[in-house]
Amino acid sequence: MASLFTKIINGEIPCYKIAETEDYLAFLDINPNAKGHTLCIPKKEVDKIFDLDEKAYHGLMEFSRQVAIALEKAVPCKRVGMTVIGLEVPHAHVHLIPLTSMEDARFINKTQLEKEEFETIANRIASFL
Repeated sequence: MASLFTKIINGEIPCYKIAETEDYLAFLDINPNAKGHTLCIPKKEVDKIFDLDEKAYHGLMEFSRQVAIALEKAVPCKRVGMTVIGLEVPHAHVHLIPLTSMEDARFINKTQLEKEEFETIANRIASFL
């Protein structure tokens, strides 16, 4: 059965897309730790990040780096944190989280945003790519 992220890739579930290449997709997390919390995923469905082949792994890291640079320009923060946890969805993914404190890196406090805020943030980040 296709993962939630594969359904997003296939257009079956909408997302707030930031960037897309032939092999990778970046979109806003709908349950963000902070405004601008972004997920970067390979389009090929692989459960665990370290199960990606070397080319796909390095490609995902470079794609994530480019998105993080744009994210830091678009969203006020001290830095962009990166984490790979991967328990929620069985599809390798990188979390890019704008950090103003260490609390933003914890997956306990969530930020509530309206649809218009998601759209504005996604467009702003994309404009820096």
